[in-house]
Amino acid sequence: MSSAVSRTIRRAAPAAFAAAVLFPASASAHGLVGRTDLPIPDWMFAWGAAIVLIASFVALGTLWPRPRLQVHSVRPLFTVPRFVEPLCGLLGIAAFAIVVYCAFAGTTIALANLAPTAIYVHFWVAIPLLSVLLGNVFRLFNPWRAAYRGLTTVLFRLAPSLDAAPLRYPARLGRWPAVAGLVGFAWLELVYVDRDVPATLGILALAYAFVQVVGMSLFGEETWSERGDAFGVSFGLAARLSVWERRGRELCLRPLLSGVPDLDMVPGTVALLCTIIGTTTFDGASNGALWAEVAPHVQTFLGHRGLSLTVAGELTFSAGLALCIGVVASFYRLGIAGMRSVDPRRDPGELARAFAHTLTPIALAYVLAHYFSLLAFQGQAILYLISDPLGTGANIFGTANTQVDYTLISTSAIWYVQVAALIAGHVCGLVLAHDRALAIFRDDPRMAVRSQYWMLTVMVGFTCLGLWLLSAVNA
Repeated sequence: MSSAVSRTIRRAAPAAFAAAVLFPASASAHGLVGRTDLPIPDWMFAWGAAIVLIASFVALGTLWPRPRLQVHSVRPLFTVPRFVEPLCGLLGIAAFAIVVYCAFAGTTIALANLAPTAIYVHFWVAIPLLSVLLGNVFRLFNPWRAAYRGLTTVLFRLAPSLDAAPLRYPARLGRWPAVAGLVGFAWLELVYVDRDVPATLGILALAYAFVQVVGMSLFGEETWSERGDAFGVSFGLAARLSVWERRGRELCLRPLLSGVPDLDMVPGTVALLCTIIGTTTFDGASNGALWAEVAPHVQTFLGHRGLSLTVAGELTFSAGLALCIGVVASFYRLGIAGMRSVDPRRDPGELARAFAHTLTPIALAYVLAHYFSLLAFQGQAILYLISDPLGTGANIFGTANTQVDYTLISTSAIWYVQVAALIAGHVCGLVLAHDRALAIFRDDPRMAVRSQYWMLTVMVGFTCLGLWLLSAVNA
């Protein structure tokens, strides 16, 4: 056996062991709550949002004359004890194991099984919001990261010869594996007809965890976690908006938004951010009147070509999902092309990468706006699901009879939160874009301001799109 093959086998050993552990021998969950009456008309919200963005743009051009976020200092607060990360990792593995067990052993009724709500609500929606408030909490509780560390520690102690340097990660891959993972999850959530079948979610959860362990085994824990783990990457982007930063074991405080500009623009980063916005856009559009009018015609057309109703529906929604991602990416590229008209010497690809980080707060704003009602209402289901996670009539913690309180927050309040999230996200995007423009056009502040006319257009466009989606869904 050649040395190269031997090294590959040693690197893959943890993954092979993980396969034996993760795959034993036997082995709409989302939506928006509609609003009824709004205090003021929809068009007034749109105009108000546009005015806020324009006023912010003018204020930035006047009061923000030099870059402030490109290089930031941190204030150390305290050192995190060594036991915290392993303990959080164990808790993450335990939570993952419980969800997977419920998926296989529990009822097939989605709303009575812990797994669908835990995955679609608390994992996909709550963690990004917690990341903004508390920093990169998912990194601490990441179950496949903790599993990889545990497996490699055990294996390398039993057989030290298995320890080998990771393969060099192909630079051209960048974050494209994470993009593929996010598109796959969006397709599962928004397109696949069996999206809420608990056993299906359990199988996919195990498969995803296995892929992550394999990726870490081949390319190294840090490299794969920041390139190939779709959820680790997307939650990490949200955490960059936070004021909290960890450097080693030290917890530090940093200026708001200052963690975003130093995002490394490896291949796939622009696509990743456009994917987050595009998939959330499709989630809103697919619940609106326009899609309800167009989709049946496309589905009927495909059905007349010999496809089953299910396959025709999935293809129709797949096309809609791809179209929304493409529209978002094209709109961003249009803004970059307009910015280049100010200084034709600039490479469009270079500008696209330089300003891609400005989409981060917009991506989070879209997630919050479109999923807030889901989190506010279906998120309460955890109270009865933890007492009866399998849907068998158990009452472990005495909360099985708890009901979702739909009066917890009014529909008007939901609308205000959604609109505020969209406006705040786009204002933050403007701040980041203005700061980056000042750094790029350092010798000519006026050119920096002129270059942002097009970015303002992009921000206003994304805001109006978001408001239109909310209006279309909730009407």
